[in-house]
Amino acid sequence: MTQWRMLTCCGIITCLVSSSSLEDRASLESPVRFDTPLRFETTVQRPVEAEGIGLHHGVNVKIRILPAPPMTGIVFLRTDLDRFPIAASWRHVARVSYATSLMRQGVLISTTEHLLSVFYSMGIDNAYVEIDNLEVPILDGSGDPFVSLIQQAGIRVYRRRKRYLHIRREVTVEAQGKRISILPSDTFALSCHVYFDHPLVGHQRMDMEVTPEAYAREIAPARTFGFAWELEAMRDMGLIRGATLESAVLFDREGVQNPEGLRFRDEPCRHKALDLIGDLALIGKPLLGHVIAERAGHAMHTALVARIMSDPSLYELVTYDQIGARAVSSMAASASAGAPAAMAV
Repeated sequence: MTQWRMLTCCGIITCLVSSSSLEDRASLESPVRFDTPLRFETTVQRPVEAEGIGLHHGVNVKIRILPAPPMTGIVFLRTDLDRFPIAASWRHVARVSYATSLMRQGVLISTTEHLLSVFYSMGIDNAYVEIDNLEVPILDGSGDPFVSLIQQAGIRVYRRRKRYLHIRREVTVEAQGKRISILPSDTFALSCHVYFDHPLVGHQRMDMEVTPEAYAREIAPARTFGFAWELEAMRDMGLIRGATLESAVLFDREGVQNPEGLRFRDEPCRHKALDLIGDLALIGKPLLGHVIAERAGHAMHTALVARIMSDPSLYELVTYDQIGARAVSSMAASASAGAPAAMAV
């Protein structure tokens, strides 16, 4: 049984505390029960940093991840521009071609999806990200290095209750044979389908409930990828200036040019799931819904986010305990309905 299943089935049973007066007290510093981060907002325990090259702009960049107070969300701070802040929000989406970029008042942060995917999936609600250039470093092309950073930083749990965005009815965006939908669910689940005309790819699909453990094991190691015959056109567009075989998987007509090969047989599909989660993170709250993506990309991901956030009737904001209480009530009602009628005497 995973943590997200416990959110659905055992929310009240596993509660650590229930008094609302605790919300305004100091944050927890001692070890916490495994279910606590599902109930309360979090940040990183201590600063961590990384340095690398931007995938598309090819610039050297350094990031530093810092703790942030409750209700801050994820905020990028351009240290080369007097710490100019750009919140990781759907309102600031600027470009969605081959990467997701955010812009506020003309200031850009590019290729945010890998880092945001890790924050979201590892349960980090609040953080400042100092960055001294316009693009998040690609590192090895996956989410793994960022997962390691979060593990090094540790997680600090606040007493402010976490609010989940719970989808109330189906939402769909589709165009040109591509489609993405989200269905009501009491967990965060993904169904991701991709197709690329290559002997090592073809049709690939993965279905999973997203937990920190499953994400770190099954999705985070999957690297960004490309095809050799598309490189020239992408460079002509000013893209992939920082790409190498150390930061991306490169498919040629017959196989993979990376000496180590693929990390997973379906690595492209897993990486698309990683990107999808990073774009969904722009909602700004943990999501409860089943997302089904069929050959979707950044543009369609962010269109779904905008569609959801533009219509408050599509969702409700709930706490862990509210979802748990509903689950217990539903199970009790089901048990009552299934009980045999009393025998007449």
